[in-house]
Amino acid sequence: MRFLRLLFLLFVIQTQAQQGGMWLPNLLSGMNEKEMKSLGMKMSASDIYDVNKSSLKDAVPHFNGGCTSEVISPKGLLLTNHHCGYGQIQDHSTVEHDYLTNGFWAYKMEDELPNKDLVVTFIVRIEDVTTKVLDGTQSLAEADKQKKIQDNIQSLSTSLPKESWQENRIRTFYEGNQYLLFVTETYKDVRLVGAPPSSIGKFGSDTDNWVWPRHTGDFSLFRIYADKNNRPAEYSKDNVPYTPKHFLPVSLDGVKENDFTMVFGYPGRTTEYLPAVAVEQILNDINPARIAVRDAALKVEDGFMRKDPAIKIQYASKYASIANYWKKWIGESQGLKKSNAVSVKKKQEADFTNRVNKAGKQAEYGTLLADFDKYYKEIAPYALGREYFLEIALRNTELLSVTYKMYQLEQIYNNKGEQSFNDRRKNLVDGLGDFYKDFNKTVDEKVFEQLIAIYSKNYPAQFLPSGLSNIDAAKLSADVYGQSKMTSLDGVRQLLSGDAQTTLANLNNDPAFKLVKEMADKYTKEIAPKYDELNLKITALQRSYMKAQLELNKDARIFPDANGTLRVTYGKVKGYEPKDATIYTPISYLDGVLEKYIPGDYEFDVPSKLIELHNKKDYGPYAENGKMPVCFIGTNHTTGGNSGSPAIDARGNLIGLNFDRVWEGTMSDVYYDPAICRNIMVDIRYVLFIIDKYAGAKNLISELKLVHPKKK
Repeated sequence: MRFLRLLFLLFVIQTQAQQGGMWLPNLLSGMNEKEMKSLGMKMSASDIYDVNKSSLKDAVPHFNGGCTSEVISPKGLLLTNHHCGYGQIQDHSTVEHDYLTNGFWAYKMEDELPNKDLVVTFIVRIEDVTTKVLDGTQSLAEADKQKKIQDNIQSLSTSLPKESWQENRIRTFYEGNQYLLFVTETYKDVRLVGAPPSSIGKFGSDTDNWVWPRHTGDFSLFRIYADKNNRPAEYSKDNVPYTPKHFLPVSLDGVKENDFTMVFGYPGRTTEYLPAVAVEQILNDINPARIAVRDAALKVEDGFMRKDPAIKIQYASKYASIANYWKKWIGESQGLKKSNAVSVKKKQEADFTNRVNKAGKQAEYGTLLADFDKYYKEIAPYALGREYFLEIALRNTELLSVTYKMYQLEQIYNNKGEQSFNDRRKNLVDGLGDFYKDFNKTVDEKVFEQLIAIYSKNYPAQFLPSGLSNIDAAKLSADVYGQSKMTSLDGVRQLLSGDAQTTLANLNNDPAFKLVKEMADKYTKEIAPKYDELNLKITALQRSYMKAQLELNKDARIFPDANGTLRVTYGKVKGYEPKDATIYTPISYLDGVLEKYIPGDYEFDVPSKLIELHNKKDYGPYAENGKMPVCFIGTNHTTGGNSGSPAIDARGNLIGLNFDRVWEGTMSDVYYDPAICRNIMVDIRYVLFIIDKYAGAKNLISELKLVHPKKK
């Protein structure tokens, strides 16, 4: 209990100006609330999170487990990013009905399109269950402790109270020093309502990604449907639009520099408390490997996509997913260097050592930093080998990734027997149709040729399979893709037919399977076990390091790293200076879209109707001083998962839609620098302008509650 009280105090003690942070919404009362009000907020903490009455949290569901969204009408209308709904827009697109290129708008509810497996999840309440989760773990060895914790979590998830349609999810915070229960409701009938063409929703594409100024209308619209009791239900024509506990009013007043902003959402993963040695490993080893692999894959895919519209549709979502983190890692590395993050962390570690000594805690914490140095040095080749295997075999070469599933199938037979094998085989056969729908053998072969050459040249020598040393990448590619049955759905079905022994014999005669098996055996036998062993030690160190930070820095507030749970981050609309003699103002306008316009270019083409509206200054009620705002930036601390998060004003109204960060500040996942870290948001007035004036979807505008809070 003493430690939990300490955690509470750390959330309510404030000694310095706001410098980033991803705060739990149920713990805002106290100094967070006071600070937010000093920045201009007019709400109370209970307006943001409350379990007894509707609050902002009830309008902000997790979108499909990876993005954020917000409810903006009493009929369950849902707003998120275009790139968050990209997969669904692509799934409904064909060459004849190309919604990626032309956009999609449902002018009546009957036209809204259902989406297989798309879900949104609301938070009902959050509770601390640390004591219950850690019960019985004292004095256990690290591996046994983690197993006991997982057993406790599994037991508590089923035994703690909830309604029958709800789910209990327990997540760890502060590297295992705290555990919170999230009671959730997941809605499974979510239909596509509207999306601008990619020339608006993805304007600037990969060239502008992570870069300010942005001019991207990155939004799409969905609608949540529920059963007649307003509860979650699978898709049915009998379902009705969801009635929310709360929906966000939409402000028409816009923003200006220094306005209060709050971003509410589900940031995915940050590692703000890594030691300096870990950041050095990211900079010198991990990021360069990731970047090189994806750079090679993207160049191949881009070449095909520019020449063939069908391939462009086929690869649009995959390319965007690969490119997003490729560019992020480049910016992250540059930002870490520019901010001298390693030096800053070393200074913090020197201060940490002084605090340890001053508190007389040398026995408990005195060797932490030396142990970090030792284990990060030991794990380096295993971490690099792991990264190359994941990037090449599982993420960026599709033939290898699908073949790895067959490798896992063989492992299931070896470890669990024929019944488990048959069950998994059936699931594989049933589920591979969607994969092969967007698989292109010609493109993937050229990607493979580039990446297998990188694997052969750069993989840690002690782990490189003998058959992949000094290879002729072009010949290997031609042999594998020319002879393997893995390159088609029919071929895979042939390989997987017959009894278990026949299937395994067929697989082991396939050249793609042989290659993957050689790679995977090396990885699973020589890299993964040692990596896991060392990483477990590092994880235990990180937990102790986090505990020490909390204990020895009682004059500081320390927020828990992002882990995909609901968070609040707040700040102001603000420009920045990325380099000498360069000043970025915080708002971009439609004029900038036309300045970037390149007719026919897939990144910078502009729809003729948008040009016409701009030329006529036909902006409706959404313009400001004769100009159409498009995007703005702020000091909110965001990361992946905050895509689609609502940008909320001082009174709880929607003013924008978070979708990106500036390139100079993408290192904020590791180290937040308030001078250059900025999040990028679509101005909600641009969203309304596109829905209303461009698409003519006045049926959607009529659902919204439009307000003028600044005129009150």
